[in-house]
Amino acid sequence: MSGSGGVELCEATDGVEGGTLEGKPVVIVTIKGAKSGRIRKTPVMRTRQGDTYVVVASAGGATRHPSWYHNLKAHPLIRLRDGSTVIEVAAREVHGEAKARWWAVADAHWPHFPEHRATAGREVPVFALEPIPAG
Repeated sequence: MSGSGGVELCEATDGVEGGTLEGKPVVIVTIKGAKSGRIRKTPVMRTRQGDTYVVVASAGGATRHPSWYHNLKAHPLIRLRDGSTVIEVAAREVHGEAKARWWAVADAHWPHFPEHRATAGREVPVFALEPIPAG
């Protein structure tokens, strides 16, 4: 899944189509732009443990953080689509032991994360996305 076409297909089919990358599931995060304030929808690997999702700002091993990283830092309350389920979540960047635990979960879901860390030449940020109770 890449680009807005995959996001549009996923949303148009209520998550039935367009929700995978190399056969692995993705989720769509809807974030307000840090500078523009415009709504941005980005597919990221579906990595989840219990009710908490984790997103990795690896940008495929690029030397710079993805643009959504800056958006998420500026606006940590976001919407997440996992198939037909849409929830509000609060994002927090994790560090230390918590980050190590989430890396283990992320690596189990997406085998390319270790190579991304190796080629990025930077500390790759990891965020825990926790559901916001309704009401």
